[in-house]
Amino acid sequence: MGAIALVCSLDTKGEEARLIKDVIEARGHRPQVIDTGVVGDPQFAPDIHASDVAQAGGTSLEELRRTADRGAAIGVMAQGAAQVAAKLHHEGRLDGIVGLGGSAGTAVVSSAMRALPVGVPKMLVSTVASGNVAPYVGTKDIALMYSVVDVAGINRISRAVLTNAAGAICGAVEAAAQLAAQPAREEKPLLAASMFGNTTKLVDTARAQLEQAGYEVLVFHATGSGGQTMEGLIRDGFIRGVLDVTTTEWADQLCGGVFDAGPTRLDAAGERGIPQVIAPGCLDMVNFGGEDTIPAKYREDKDRRFYVWNPQVTLMRTTPQENAELGRILAEKANASKGPVQVFLPLRGVSILDSVTDEGPQQFWWPEADQALFDGIKRHIRKDIPVHELDVNVNDPQFASATAGALLEMVKR
Repeated sequence: MGAIALVCSLDTKGEEARLIKDVIEARGHRPQVIDTGVVGDPQFAPDIHASDVAQAGGTSLEELRRTADRGAAIGVMAQGAAQVAAKLHHEGRLDGIVGLGGSAGTAVVSSAMRALPVGVPKMLVSTVASGNVAPYVGTKDIALMYSVVDVAGINRISRAVLTNAAGAICGAVEAAAQLAAQPAREEKPLLAASMFGNTTKLVDTARAQLEQAGYEVLVFHATGSGGQTMEGLIRDGFIRGVLDVTTTEWADQLCGGVFDAGPTRLDAAGERGIPQVIAPGCLDMVNFGGEDTIPAKYREDKDRRFYVWNPQVTLMRTTPQENAELGRILAEKANASKGPVQVFLPLRGVSILDSVTDEGPQQFWWPEADQALFDGIKRHIRKDIPVHELDVNVNDPQFASATAGALLEMVKR
């Protein structure tokens, strides 16, 4: 039997919650019903009352009802649900979690799910599951099931969807239990690496060297969500060292590109004090969608360089001014590190497009812009942080060997 938390507003979704609860019980598991309803009374008695959730969120249910501020209430119940779920898991009373709701319910339930570690089964039935779900999923392994119809009573469609969701969370909890029951095996220490299409050769070569040394390497695609996920796993303590050689998401953060990982990108390793190697991989480019999605201020700038990577991705070359600022940012992120950190600079370009091949200079080759980037790093870096300048492109095997070797040395120390 597994303990499965069921998070729902029982004042408005009680009928649907009862169906899921009955299926969970029929499968031999223990539902732990958490009520997040604010407006009315629950349609059946929960295991954890809405008043307890509100209290965990920092206020009282009576105060939420008195002020009748829907937005504030959602925020409080989301925070409270996260606190309750984390506490249940810490106490060993939560093996999986399931929830359902509309946009407000999805915000509350997903907050509870994001408070749980990766690997804990999570299933969310939502009316918004077919749209942009990034704010709800964040960096956690949340499975979403589109409700198809509104979560408003039981009908032939909702009965099928909710029954499937209940069966799915039960199956996931059972599979997780089977995995946990397997004989313990020696796990290799985990390292993380950031990669982009323009640094694939670098990371593939470095990864082979790291794996040969006995480490398991998790590679994250630097698409915004990839960088956020890597940062999240580092903060959760999974990672022993970081080969952060594709820091391109900072170019999107600075210039408004679509692969923005947020202002905390490059913070986690430093906060945890784990070894990290930093390189300015792909800081020559900002990512947009199709050509028609490029902001007018860039599209109308005749000095801007663009490259259509594919019909859905258009790249914009960063300027010397932007590169100088990116260099300062990378240096300050490295300076904040509590652990060992080294910086590597590829003097012959930071991507495939920023290189010179047998066919001549590639589309983003711009030595002055690269120099502004390198100078920005060296001008602002902490004096005790090693900065290695290699007269090669970022994808050269020499660069891969040097960065991987430095990370191995720091991790072993």
